[in-house]
Amino acid sequence: MVYESIGSSSVEWAGTPYPAVRDLAEREGSTAVVPVGSLEQHGHHLPTATDTILADAVATTAAERVAAEQPVLVTPPLWTGHSPHHTPFGGTASLDGGDLLSLLEDTAASVLDNGFDGLLFLNGHGGNGAVVASATSTVGAAHRDADVLGVTYFDLGADRIGEIRESDRGGAGHAGEVETSMLRHLRPDLVDMEAAEGTPWDSPYDRARDDLSHPGPLAAYADFDAYSETGAVGTPELATPEKGERFFEVFVDEVADVLRRLHEQAR
Repeated sequence: MVYESIGSSSVEWAGTPYPAVRDLAEREGSTAVVPVGSLEQHGHHLPTATDTILADAVATTAAERVAAEQPVLVTPPLWTGHSPHHTPFGGTASLDGGDLLSLLEDTAASVLDNGFDGLLFLNGHGGNGAVVASATSTVGAAHRDADVLGVTYFDLGADRIGEIRESDRGGAGHAGEVETSMLRHLRPDLVDMEAAEGTPWDSPYDRARDDLSHPGPLAAYADFDAYSETGAVGTPELATPEKGERFFEVFVDEVADVLRRLHEQAR
């Protein structure tokens, strides 16, 4: 429960008294990270908060890795994303894209008003990607004295992920090998491998995304029940906690590098 976990990390904004937040924000090159997740179906075997859990874990661990070198804090994750394509299965709470954009803009403005020199939106849900990119532009334009970045964590380190995964292309989709492995590593108590069943990602458009590690240039919309009976896309059956730890380390390493670069640029 949140009330039990707040304060477990030194980089958590939520567990830090306000004078310490303001003091850190006023240091040169200070950066804030805003994890962006979702509350949506993740097949029969993963929790609906999967994207929020993973975005928060990657953000917090990456910030901890660089905290000795630079001033950084991580806000609580934004837990509701743009997920209309998951609503046919139920168990999903979705925001309108415009409402999510406003939420990101207002959150960033309030965070930056504390004096931070840089801000990173760290997204964990594919359906949020375009909105996060838009928010990065609008917030950056409105706060030209700050450096503003946005990235979906699983778009990073594709080559390194390819050296770890066992599934063919299409197997590391929504609730597939990568996400299931990371949850088995981080929160095995929330994973039911006996219920893990997915459909390999098979888009009719060869230029659209067909894997978490293979984003395509073509944007295409489809409700998930059109090509998956369980809501999971990929091969979650191949997930192991050992691979999950390796996947997680890749993403943390990549995000930590982004934070270092953001700090240097924002100074």
